[in-house]
Amino acid sequence: MSTAKNPVRSVERSLEIIQVLRELDGATVTDIANHLDVTKGTAHNHLSTLLAHEVVVQREGEYHLGIRLFEIGEEIRSGKQIYHVGVPEVNKLAEETGELANILIEEHGWGTYLHRAQGDRALSLDTGVGARVHLHNTGLGKAILAHLPEEYVRDVLDRNGMPATTDKTITSRGHLFEDLAAIRERGYSLDAGERAEGIRCVAAPVITRDGEIHGAISVAGPRGRMKGERLDTKIPELVTNAADVIGINLSYA
Repeated sequence: MSTAKNPVRSVERSLEIIQVLRELDGATVTDIANHLDVTKGTAHNHLSTLLAHEVVVQREGEYHLGIRLFEIGEEIRSGKQIYHVGVPEVNKLAEETGELANILIEEHGWGTYLHRAQGDRALSLDTGVGARVHLHNTGLGKAILAHLPEEYVRDVLDRNGMPATTDKTITSRGHLFEDLAAIRERGYSLDAGERAEGIRCVAAPVITRDGEIHGAISVAGPRGRMKGERLDTKIPELVTNAADVIGINLSYA
């Protein structure tokens, strides 16, 4: 997370409360006060303000995040060109492969899932639409990192780290930059269980004719089905072709 030049503490406190409500899936004034080490009066004042603006709701003495946040998030997602242009192609990928197909974008050094489409054999994973993930340990994230300036990538790694989620996660910068170079060379990235055990992913960057990276798309499935010619040739061709189509359409949108 970057640091504001002249932070407004009251805004920061309200955002902290929103995050606590998200983590605890609801909390009382006392819970918030204890969690953030503030007085009950301070917690109550912030919660009352958030309630008045319909950001939170109150049920049986507990505060919860309100549906207003979903409305705002959906408006933001709908405003992304890659969402409108990419959904038909990603839905087609899911239908053609029977697996899980995805769109991911980068913001503030994190990846966020904009869309997921399930084929008839797709796995149900723990990352739904709107989920935010590290970039270094996913095929989608690496496809994006490979086409960002190296200085920016290093800054992302400085800020967000390279935590391991499986024993296959790349945690060495040298190894990661070698992988990013290979991704640029072949045109797509591979995730061999780097974020989730037993899951393999093929991802390709969505790049417009001006060279701008807009995000990435992928197909993910269990390693039992993601192997051999299917992993080496068929799915990479489908994913890269779809990414090219999305990039071309975005270029002339």
